[in-house]
Amino acid sequence: MTDDTLTHISDDGSAHMVDVGDKDVTKREAEARGTVTMAQATLDAILAGNMKKGDVIGTARLAGIMAAKKTHDLIPLCHALSLSSVEVEITPAPELPGLEVIAKARLNAQTGVEMEALTAVSVACLTLYDMAKAIDKGKIIGDISLQKKSGGRSGDWQAER
Repeated sequence: MTDDTLTHISDDGSAHMVDVGDKDVTKREAEARGTVTMAQATLDAILAGNMKKGDVIGTARLAGIMAAKKTHDLIPLCHALSLSSVEVEITPAPELPGLEVIAKARLNAQTGVEMEALTAVSVACLTLYDMAKAIDKGKIIGDISLQKKSGGRSGDWQAER
């Protein structure tokens, strides 16, 4: 099911928060992905735990989780949600070289968690950049995208690769 109307724009063109009060509470999940490409030496240093700022991957994972919980403070018109789960996985992507970030968010609610998953990935990637900027300012954050979502009136959706 697709709908081409912009839900956050009223008839007069002004932005507004969508009223989800009449929607059914359903189980909703979303998964997002992003990457941070870097020099091989930077990736090696991160994986070896040789960074002055400490545990790069652990810190980025926590930053992503915290960001998902604060999405409504960061993105105008997002609803404050009571998330039941946020997972952030950061794994080596030697082919880049770099790191891949995958975030999954879940809840039972009247609105989806796509923005929370995307925010988690975005902030985790920014934190990876920050934690290693002293040795590599040329890192590239990229490919941030929604991979799949489930639940709600629009049903399930998955990105085509």
